[in-house]
Order: sequence, then structure tokens, then C-alpha cells
Amino acid sequence: MTFTEKANTIFLQAIRDYHLKDDVDTAINNPYERDSIEYNLYLKCWIDTVQWHLEDIIRDPHIDPVDALALKRRIDRSNQDRTDLVEEIDSYFRKIYADVKPQEDARLNTESPAWAIDRLSILALKIWHMKEQTERQDADADHLQKCQAKLEVLQEQQVDLSTAIDQLLEDIEAGRIYMKVYRQMKMYNDPTTNPVLYKK
Repeated sequence: MTFTEKANTIFLQAIRDYHLKDDVDTAINNPYERDSIEYNLYLKCWIDTVQWHLEDIIRDPHIDPVDALALKRRIDRSNQDRTDLVEEIDSYFRKIYADVKPQEDARLNTESPAWAIDRLSILALKIWHMKEQTERQDADADHLQKCQAKLEVLQEQQVDLSTAIDQLLEDIEAGRIYMKVYRQMKMYNDPTTNPVLYKK
């Protein structure tokens, strides 16, 4: 089983588990061992899934402004959790490839493996929700047809992205590409770099 076959299976499992209750306040019940990559993949997709639904809720044009602000703050926290987890997944790859000696002409990739896996998790969510649109009983044939066409593109994209990630990991393992990870420096969450916070 390739890494992305495992990841896509776990992402689908997390999305299915969330939709058993389909409630943003459902407590996570991660079935994997705490310090394993499987645990982090499940957690990553769970965070993405909850945030997907928070983003739906906040777009309600009739939402109470006070509730909207609370939701915005929750989404901000979720984004930070997501970023922290992506960096943790990259740390896993750095550890397993720590002894690989890059070839003399090794290249640098545009993004780290974990940021590509972040996109793969979001893609699994897009596929799940677009598939829901193709099964709606209250939508007309034109809507269903358009959503079916979009679903097929998303599924093709999932195959392509999965292939690209697996090839990236193979290249890192073979020393053809070397990993270089820049930590996210989100200034607006930091009370020492956001002027609205440090000038108070």
C-alpha cells in the first residue's frame, strides 16, 4: 500500500465518522495509536471536516453577528491547529528520511510532503460533499449533471495528486529531492507581531 492509499483510506474514515452525527461539536474518537502517523492523518482530516462545516455555518446570511464572531475565532483556532499538525506530519517525514544523503544534483520541491497531504485531505472533503450534491432529491437534473461533472474532475485530481505525492516521497527517499521545511510564521496569531494586539 502506498502512503497516499493509506492516507486516502484514513481521510475517508474520518469524514464518514464525522457524518455519523454531522455536528461540529462532536468529540473526536481517533481510533489510532496516539503517536502514529495514522493518528495524525485522522486528526488532520477531522480538523478539516469540522472546519468545512464551520465555514458553511458562518456563511448563513441570517447568522447573529455575535455568533459569527465566535465562529470566526473558532475557525482561526482551527486554522492554527491545522498548521501545527501539518508541521508535525512534516517532522515525521524528516525523521524517516533523516539518513538519506541527497544526490549532488538533488532538487528542492515547491512544497513539503505534508502541505501536499493537506491538499489531499481537503480534496477528500470536496469529493464527499460533491457526491452528496449528485444524490440530492430536491435538485433539478441540470444541477445534478453539473455536480457529476465536477465530481469526476475532483476524482481525477485525487488520483493525480496522490500519484504526485507518492512520487515526491520516492524521490526524497532516493535522494533526488531533498526536504526543506519552513515553519509557518503567522503573524496575526502572535501577540508580539500583530500590532492590534501588542499596541493594546
